[in-house]
Amino acid sequence: MAGRRFIVEADGGSRGNPGPAGYGAVVRDGDTGQIIAEAAEFIGHATNNVAEYKGLIAGLRAARELDPDASVDVRMDSKLVVEQMSGRWKIKHPDMQPLAAEARTVLPRGQVKYTWIPRERNKDADRLANEAMDAGRAGRQWEPKAAGAVAAGATTTTAVAVAEEPPLETAAPKVGWAASADLGTPTTFVLLRHGETALTPEKRFSGSGGSDPELSEKGRWQAERAAEALAARGSVQAVVSSPMRRTRETAETVAARLGLEVRYEEGLREVDFGDWEGLTFAEVQQRYPDDLNAWLRSTKAKPTGSAESFTTLTHRAGVARDKILARHPGKTVLVVSHVSPIKTLVRLALGAPPDSLYRMELSAASLCAVQYYADGNASVRLLNDTGHLR
Repeated sequence: MAGRRFIVEADGGSRGNPGPAGYGAVVRDGDTGQIIAEAAEFIGHATNNVAEYKGLIAGLRAARELDPDASVDVRMDSKLVVEQMSGRWKIKHPDMQPLAAEARTVLPRGQVKYTWIPRERNKDADRLANEAMDAGRAGRQWEPKAAGAVAAGATTTTAVAVAEEPPLETAAPKVGWAASADLGTPTTFVLLRHGETALTPEKRFSGSGGSDPELSEKGRWQAERAAEALAARGSVQAVVSSPMRRTRETAETVAARLGLEVRYEEGLREVDFGDWEGLTFAEVQQRYPDDLNAWLRSTKAKPTGSAESFTTLTHRAGVARDKILARHPGKTVLVVSHVSPIKTLVRLALGAPPDSLYRMELSAASLCAVQYYADGNASVRLLNDTGHLR
């Protein structure tokens, strides 16, 4: 049976561009025009365009929750988002690329079409975006109205609250990697690669599709040394980690020393290396020479038997970065991850070409630091620091 027909109206705004930002989205029944779902969220410091894209993603997700087979007509007053998602305009800004990629994964492309509408015809989504920003200013998140108030006379009403995260934190960071005051308060990622496993010293491929090894004795020692160094610096205010075992163990060691809890983010996982898992570079070169050469030539190529390329990783790491930035504006956040995601975040911050991933070295338990500013710029402050391990 064919799915239902929905209209998604989405909007986002920023008071300052960039500034305190939020989004709103409504889902309408395609036949009656009645609102059957609402979504809104305060996302912290961001630009109008970031907020608009996040509103689009929320609206598409709300439609999918109602009927994953539905055809969806997205209507927005953002000419930029409509033209980019329709494929007529290129997406050049690095902050927009992962958001557009995420939007395309919510529903199959053939189920969604995009239409530009004037602002006055997008009042409900605009209202929700402003409600979300007002809630953020009051130090809370937007909450949906009572179900019957979503749409007067609606036969089916679903109030969708996408503000499932804890309230956004706004306190200024302690001393540490903080920038000078005249540059504003950046959000700082302290990027920690996990400690060694049994596979690390042998330089074997170890990604998301392998055995998920634990830390070795040396790896646990490295995690302890990292914890000591970060505790001495005293600037880390939150800990976010890949959910894989070696990163969990590293993050939990540091977090225990800092008195913080660990939050896990799927987007920080290592690449799935497919059939190469557990093999050395030389072994892969011997068994899969053509695939390896293709992989080294292009970040769009995938390891043998894997569904993920470095291009795909770039999209999900960018989404993870944006989620952490929205959740911890102005904070210093310890991000515990793997070689490939950390290199990717550094590359994106530098604006370096994709093949620069092959020109970076990251030691086990090494530290990098990247600062992100409200105007969208980023600054790499540290790369592959292992001084705490000496």
